[in-house]
Amino acid sequence: MHPETLAIHAGQHPDPVHGAVMTPIVLSSTFAQEGPGEHRGFDYSRSGNPTRNALEACGAALEGATHGLAFSSGCAATTTVLHLLRPGDHVVCGDDVYGGTFRILDRVMKPLGVTATFVDMRDLARTAEAFRPETKLVWLETPSNPMLKVFDIVAVCALAKARGAMSVVDNTFATPVIQRPLALGATAVVHSSTKYLNGHSDVVGGFVMTSDDDVAARLRFLQNAMGAVPSPFDCFLVLRGLKTLHVRVERHAKNALTLARWLEAHPDVARVHYPGLASHPQHDLAATQMALPGGMMSFVLRAGATGTVAERARRFLKALKVFTLAESLGGVESLIELPAVMTHASLPPETRAALGIDDGLVRLSAGIESVDDLQHDLAQALDASR
Repeated sequence: MHPETLAIHAGQHPDPVHGAVMTPIVLSSTFAQEGPGEHRGFDYSRSGNPTRNALEACGAALEGATHGLAFSSGCAATTTVLHLLRPGDHVVCGDDVYGGTFRILDRVMKPLGVTATFVDMRDLARTAEAFRPETKLVWLETPSNPMLKVFDIVAVCALAKARGAMSVVDNTFATPVIQRPLALGATAVVHSSTKYLNGHSDVVGGFVMTSDDDVAARLRFLQNAMGAVPSPFDCFLVLRGLKTLHVRVERHAKNALTLARWLEAHPDVARVHYPGLASHPQHDLAATQMALPGGMMSFVLRAGATGTVAERARRFLKALKVFTLAESLGGVESLIELPAVMTHASLPPETRAALGIDDGLVRLSAGIESVDDLQHDLAQALDASR
């Protein structure tokens, strides 16, 4: 079946007891056993829950995976994947990643003996040079956060496979509607289901999908042993959100492209980072690798008539009326933020500077409101911030 159909039906069947069309929320923490060790597939909700099973089956189907594992947050999913590694192992990671991912690698995994090299994966030669004999995993976000770099999934995953390393793609920005990394050679895909998969800014969750049976078995053990699992109610909410994923993502992308084109032509904007623009350095790759350019962008403000560019950015963000100044992304509402002091504050200042995450860089998540209202809001805020 097509992904649009899978989003509504995969893993979800009318309840055999009473015929409920929507997947029931099974809140029980434990399950009755007919005899010691004799149960109907569930014994304790950390280890497995009917509502979570439905979500995991649906998420796996959307990414074309054999296995899906749901977690209590995107960071929990990331941390669990990285616990596949052992002290002395090495990770090659894209240089532009979510600040939480950088923090996990730099401040959680490094003290445990797992090191990482951050490299601009647009340069395949530099990426290849970053590998070491002890490299066991390659991690890439594409499009990246917040600079919207696009990495060649096929090429990077091929480098990893040739060197015996796993490749993991954070597909949060794109969603399986836009690209399916497993079909492009990735070992596993990670999502913050907080974002587009749920789509309504009312759940914190994470996901890992893979078709590698061995990797899935190891992750399933860690999921149960470490216990970073979502509640049944959160699983129900993500399942509900997935049913409209395709129509939402199409509208997000349509609105984002309109806003990106308008911002690029605005005299108060120095540049726009958005894969759907011809000016994007990897526009051709994005057009090949992605079905849509997505709903995320970042742009750089010019300094105003008074004060620094940082002060201009603050005036601009505070003047917005339709956009909500908040972290996160992928909800039906349009969100906007300043990465240097919000989502990417955990990066060292020198790292932010090298990546271009300066005080004038604004990240925008286009919602599904009227694009005319969104454009008007940006226009009035730019005027007010001069």
